Amino acid sequence: MVSKKQERAMSKESILNAIRKVKPEKVELPEIPDFHRESSGTLADFIKTVEGVGSKVVLEKELKDINQAVQNLFPAATIIASPLEKVQSTIDLKKIQSPHELEKVDVAVLKAQLGVAENGALWLSEQDLGIRVLPFITQHLIILLDSTTLVNTMHEAYQKIRIDEAGFGLFIAGPSKTADIEQSLVIGAQGARSLTIFIKPSESN
Repeated sequence: MVSKKQERAMSKESILNAIRKVKPEKVELPEIPDFHRESSGTLADFIKTVEGVGSKVVLEKELKDINQAVQNLFPAATIIASPLEKVQSTIDLKKIQSPHELEKVDVAVLKAQLGVAENGALWLSEQDLGIRVLPFITQHLIILLDSTTLVNTMHEAYQKIRIDEAGFGLFIAGPSKTADIEQSLVIGAQGARSLTIFIKPSESN
């Protein structure tokens, strides 16, 4: 006599066998084409794009001291947070126990791994953020970028980033903004009210 448990097992096996019989043949993944984009100059294109979406650009050759530059840009800032050693942070991010402790951060200073000329996006992984919430909770965001890391398109960017190594990462393009309220653009809607990019030009720029 067959038990109900055995009947269920037999029924399951019959279903799996039926699926195996109609299993489609393996097909190779399609090749992703190289979406070539004509560029008049990657750095020039990047600057034009980021300024078009509300960001401010400062070339590093115009800076004498990064900490002084932060104070000049945001003289009223009293709480500055950064995982970068060269930045005079007023908060030790290693001692932060809860993201709520960062709610009063005026300025956050981070460094991007690369930038994308076509849309002004900056790639940062978890190791660049210090704490994941930092670029979203701060009032003003400053991101350092080496122009030698610039690429033309997002397709080129995805070939370079390794999210499997970082575990978490994100692209940031301009300050937080929305335009879904009465067709009016609002800057600083859900995150940083401003984005300033300090760019280190290559020797050829």
